[in-house]
Amino acid sequence: MNELITAVNDVIWSYVLIVALVGCGLWFTWRTKFVQFRMVGEMLRLLTESAVDSVGDQVKGKEKRHISSFQAFAVSVATRVGTGNLAGVATAIVIGGPGAVFWMWLIALIGSATAFVESTLAQLYKQKHKDSFIGGPAYYIQKGLKQRWMAILFAILITLQFGLSNNSIQANTICGAMQEAFGWSPIWVGVALAAMALLIVFGGIQRIAKVSSVIVPIMAVGYIILALVIIIMNIHLIPHVFKVIILDAFGFSQIAGGSIGAAMMNGIKRGLFSNEAGEGSAPNAAATASTTHPVKQGLIQALGVFTDTLLVCSCTAFIILISGLYQVPELNGIALTQSALQSEIGSIGPMFIAVAIFLFAFSSIIGNYYYGEANIRFITQNNKVMTAYRIASAGLMVMFGALASFELVWNIVDLFMAFLTACNLIAIVLLGRYAFRLLDDYRQQKRQGIKEPVFHRSQLPEIEDELECWE
Repeated sequence: MNELITAVNDVIWSYVLIVALVGCGLWFTWRTKFVQFRMVGEMLRLLTESAVDSVGDQVKGKEKRHISSFQAFAVSVATRVGTGNLAGVATAIVIGGPGAVFWMWLIALIGSATAFVESTLAQLYKQKHKDSFIGGPAYYIQKGLKQRWMAILFAILITLQFGLSNNSIQANTICGAMQEAFGWSPIWVGVALAAMALLIVFGGIQRIAKVSSVIVPIMAVGYIILALVIIIMNIHLIPHVFKVIILDAFGFSQIAGGSIGAAMMNGIKRGLFSNEAGEGSAPNAAATASTTHPVKQGLIQALGVFTDTLLVCSCTAFIILISGLYQVPELNGIALTQSALQSEIGSIGPMFIAVAIFLFAFSSIIGNYYYGEANIRFITQNNKVMTAYRIASAGLMVMFGALASFELVWNIVDLFMAFLTACNLIAIVLLGRYAFRLLDDYRQQKRQGIKEPVFHRSQLPEIEDELECWE
């Protein structure tokens, strides 16, 4: 079964998704006039201001019954920054060679425009839901394309991918790291993980957002600081690292041997798993934010792609390439990252990675769960179905991941990721024109000196009746 899934994955990724992902990324980059590069300053301004406001509200004791832009960003980064950054990067380098890192960078640079479009659309078509908003691809497929069957298909696929199979990968990696560092049994680690995850997911998006907004900044900043220390300690090797990456991505020996295809496929695959640009996951978190213009959250989510791949993934790649251990056949996944760090900072390295991967992957588990919840609610409001999903996502699939093999869980995720991404890309290509118009409106208001642009649904009269919010 595992061999069959691998063969299917190779066909889909080699001949369909790589072309689609790169093609869509380039198209959105051109149509948005390189938004991911030209508006980085605005992205940082929006993120920092929303973060300051969020902290200020907590200090002042305000209980705002909505999700801030920063909290929505934190939930989406919580799912992005996880196993893919530590174990996924290592796997890409082992299978595809150092050149895979270049293709991870490329898919992030052009994919951030795709992330902008899908998250802006999610904001545009979001709906009111209890204490926050709810939305995502299923919602903009149904309202924008008027294809209920396709919306339900997407909702099912994302639930299978994130709510179920993705959580098995996070648990698998946590258990592997804990066993490598401390010798703990995967069974008991899985039981503890499932209990903690169930406690949080039964608290809803408010609790998920609060936990993520605390864990994500701490884990990301701490890991980046450690990586920078290692890079500074080995600064003389950095030119060599870049040389190895570039030559392996484009070198004549790779082209002649056919391995350039492996580097490209694994780099793009692991890059997508890590930053999720175009997969249709982050828009579910983006839709929950309360903001004055859809473009604001689109810009913030585009920044999340840079944060994930260009910063955190690059940290792991540099540590592994500096160590040279990627050439050791016995090492793969999280064990390679732990061994690479151990070679640089000693025996504390595997322990640090074990703690880091716990924070990274556990925040991904609760974020992944929410993506499934939002889409199950799109299909049905039955509380029994939701309870069963919570138990399956945070309980059963966490335990499955703790006990299943490394290769099986990754193959299952790659398969669902391919179908999910294809479904979302079709939708955002067809609806992208609205994101382009919203971006033009945002830029025009900024040129007029308006610091905080505002959108009203009457500005899109042809779809005004389809928009529940933006009154």
